[in-house]
Amino acid sequence: MIKSYLRKIISLVLIVTIALFSFSQGAIALTGKYTDDTLTVIESLTQVIETPADASIEVKRENQTLARKQINDYVSRYRKNNKYSGLKSFTTMQTALNSLAGYYTSYGNRPMPEKLKKRLLQEFKQVEFAIKKGY
Repeated sequence: MIKSYLRKIISLVLIVTIALFSFSQGAIALTGKYTDDTLTVIESLTQVIETPADASIEVKRENQTLARKQINDYVSRYRKNNKYSGLKSFTTMQTALNSLAGYYTSYGNRPMPEKLKKRLLQEFKQVEFAIKKGY
């Protein structure tokens, strides 16, 4: 019980820290290096996805705003670039980002279903694997 409570508190502190740091910089700035940007966005969105269900409404809204900004920035930077748009890592990443953006558009205030979380995290792992292999 204590471990569960402690884990939730640590997660919440990390999320708030990331949100405050990101908002002070206008979200995570993309560098233009596809692999670095992809891994950074995955790391950030994973933390957003793993937000505890009992987190405050303000934290959830900040996370949602941060996630939407990152999704828009990432997709707008790399979608039209033929060098990346054909890569397996990019198409899988785009599928995951579309799913997350669609969830926020339709069900933004509801807790994220475990099935969606599991799928997004799996797709992020596939993207990381594809990037390491150069796909």
